[in-house]
Formats: sequence, structure tokens, C-alpha cells
Amino acid sequence: MNPAHQHCGRYESFTSRRDFLKKAGAGFGMLALADLMGKNNQLAAAATEASNPMAPRAAHFSPKAKSVIWLFMEGAPSAVDMFDPKPELTKRDGQRIDIDVFNGNPGPLMKSPFSFAQYGESGAWVCEHYPNVAQHVDDFAFVKSFYSESNDHVPALYQINTGIPRPGFPSAGSWVTYGLGSGNNNLPGYVVLGNNQGVKGGNLNWSSGFLPTTHQGTLFRAGATPVINLTRPRDVSRANQRAQLDLMARLNQRHLDARPGEAELLGRIQSFELAYRMQAEATDLVDFSKESAATREMYGIDKDETRSYGSKCLMARRLVERGVRFVQVYSDGEWDAHSDLNGNHKGHCRATDKPIHALLTDLKRAGLINETLVIWGGEFGRMPVSQGNGGRDHNPNGFGMFMTGAGIKPGTSYGELDEIGYRAAVDRVSVHDLHATMLHLLGIDHKQLTYFHNGRRYRLTDVAGEVLQKILV
Repeated sequence: MNPAHQHCGRYESFTSRRDFLKKAGAGFGMLALADLMGKNNQLAAAATEASNPMAPRAAHFSPKAKSVIWLFMEGAPSAVDMFDPKPELTKRDGQRIDIDVFNGNPGPLMKSPFSFAQYGESGAWVCEHYPNVAQHVDDFAFVKSFYSESNDHVPALYQINTGIPRPGFPSAGSWVTYGLGSGNNNLPGYVVLGNNQGVKGGNLNWSSGFLPTTHQGTLFRAGATPVINLTRPRDVSRANQRAQLDLMARLNQRHLDARPGEAELLGRIQSFELAYRMQAEATDLVDFSKESAATREMYGIDKDETRSYGSKCLMARRLVERGVRFVQVYSDGEWDAHSDLNGNHKGHCRATDKPIHALLTDLKRAGLINETLVIWGGEFGRMPVSQGNGGRDHNPNGFGMFMTGAGIKPGTSYGELDEIGYRAAVDRVSVHDLHATMLHLLGIDHKQLTYFHNGRRYRLTDVAGEVLQKILV
């Protein structure tokens, strides 16, 4: 008997000991079943990861962006000389202040050597040497109050790429492909278009860290051979190469069967197959012969000073239109103007202004801008005081970036540096905030994208990070 008695508008039940034990037993059974089903789901997910780790996966919520193009200005552009002029800095030019700098012996405050103008309906300020990029300011969200933790290039590069200013952690692109996979099975999900002298800190900037190695960035080069040693030897036929790969796959699979779950081995097996599939598609990717003369001229591919970055920007467009999830485009040389900031920044502006304008124009014309997030910026900023012969030292206390494309509120500006451009003063933004915002636009909750390693769950944003909702639509 289990009579029910109505009392005060609700039902109360009086349960016998036998009924209690029966229900409790059923409850424990349901818990066991739920646990078993959860493990089966995990096994199914693991099987999918093993068979095709780059298969597209569902986001946490509806994404605004499908891909990211990160225009990385290595060496650190100066905010007050590019997009954030400071009248007070001009007014106090030559005045000495008490300030901590990276290399010691700071000079006096130094006004910008460049003139500025306002552009678009938003009235955004842009320096005289970025006139083509300036045409797009009404599509940008300028974030002017970034800060980071290190005043040295290598740890600062690690932090902006991985969230942590130490080597060994997964890069942002690796986290993105780990969470979402890729839209192209014949190309890497994460491609890095490096610079001509080598990025400081090397491939640890695009490493997968403790994530499976299939999620590390693949370094591409401009030219006929985008990946070293990708081309099949002339004396090996495609059929023979396929037979060799099949034999190697069987041997590797036998080795893997004895060591199930070995992520490094799985990654190595999959890398052979990806390289085989890439031989045709990657070669086609860098063949610009089918692009019109107008397109090549727009990107500056026919001019010496813009050829390198123009080729990389065009390749970035071709990569995202083929479904590649994450592309980093490093500028050549370095914006590291410890002396002659005028000549250094002027040269880098000439090399990147036209190609970036072409990329943004092309993405908009093709409709890709509606599903691509574009980020522009370096690893930190530069000091308001002079150094050497008209240069500026490193400054992690305050710097700027801009974002445009999918999900970005156009014509906006967020945060402020102080009146001389030294520190982020209003609405300070951390690197973790940048990564949280990027993941949010891709449909990922940055707090839920985790990986268990060394006894704890890690995430790109560590234990911090806030989405910059005010720059989003």
C-alpha cells in the first residue's frame, strides 16, 4: 500500500520500507545506466576523433563566425602611431617623466612622427600611412585598452598565442580545431603563414601543446611549394605511394592496437594520410594563375614591397573559402622599432596596407566576411617615450588591436589608454578576454572548452576571461 493524501494543495506520499528499497534500487540502476551511456558516448566521440579528428563538430551555441584570420603584426606596432593619437603626448613632446622601460635609459616623451586623419562615419583616427585600411574603419571594432604580462617578445608571443607567457601550452588555433574540427578534410584545420625571418619563439607559437598533435598549426610558405617535402618524388608513382602508405598504415595500426589511446601515435598516422591528400589541394592553393590580373594587382602581388604579404593575404582568403578553420598571417620583418620608428612603421605600413585592404575587400565581395572573424594586432605595444634614435621601447601596459567581420559591431571603439598612451586606463582588456571573445564568436563557451592534463582541466582562458559583449552585435 502506498496511499496518497492531499495536504495544503500538494500530494504527500507515505512509503513502506519495501517500496523505498525497490525505488532506491531502481534509481541506482538508472544512475549506472546513465554512466554507461555517458561512457559509450565518450567512446563514440573518441572513435570519431581517432578516425577523423578534423571532422566538423557542433558548437556550444549558434556561431557568428566559421573561421578566423589573424593578421599578426609581429614585433609590436605602436598604438599612438597607428590608430590612437594622443594630443597630450604631442603637447608634452620632449618632457621627461618617471617611467619603467624594458631596456633602460628612457628618453623624453616623443610625439608621433605621423599625421592622422579621421575616416568614415565613425570618425576613427588612422595614421597617414594606412590609407587603404582606413577605408574599412566603419567595419572595425577598435579595442584600445589591451595589456599583457611580459615585456619580452618571446613570452609575449606565447601569451597572445596560447594565453600563457610560458612555452608548452596549446595555441588558440589548436583549441579552435580541437573544439570545432575543420571544414576541409584535405587541408590542415590550422594554417600558419609565417614571416621571412622566422617568428620569435618558433613553432611553439602554433603548437598543440598537450592537445593531440593533429591540432597543431601547419606552417605554409608562399610559392609553388607551400609545405616542405610535400611533393611526391618523381620516381615514385601515385599507385606505389598509395601502396607504401597502406603498408605503413597496417604496421602502425598493429603497433597502435597494442597501445590503445596513444594520441601521439594517432597523430602521426593521421599526418601521413593528410600529407597524401594535401599533395593535390595544397599545390592548387598556391597557384594564383587562375586569379584575375585585377585581383593580383589589388593584393599587390606584382610589386616588390607588397608581394610577400599580398600573397599570404590572398592565400588566407583561399584557405577560409576552402573551409580551413584558423589562419594566422604573420607580417615580414618586425615592427620592433627601438630606433627610427618613422622608417620602421612606414615600411611595414607600405608592405601591409594594400594587401589587408584587398583581403577585406575580397572577403566582403565573396560574402565570406559574414562568417570570418579578422583580427589585427601584435604581441604588445610601445612606450610613449623615445629610445635611441627616434624609437620606442616595448610596452605591455597598453596597446591596441582591431577586429572585424562576423559578429563584430561595426564602427565601434572600446577602452582607452591614458592621456600619453602608456597604460590601459578605461575598460582594460586582457589576452584572456580576447580569446574568450574569439571563442564566443565561433560558438564556443570558453569555460566549457577544456582538456584534462596532469591532474586538472585546462582551457585556453585558464581561469579568467570575459567576452567583450560591447563590441559584438
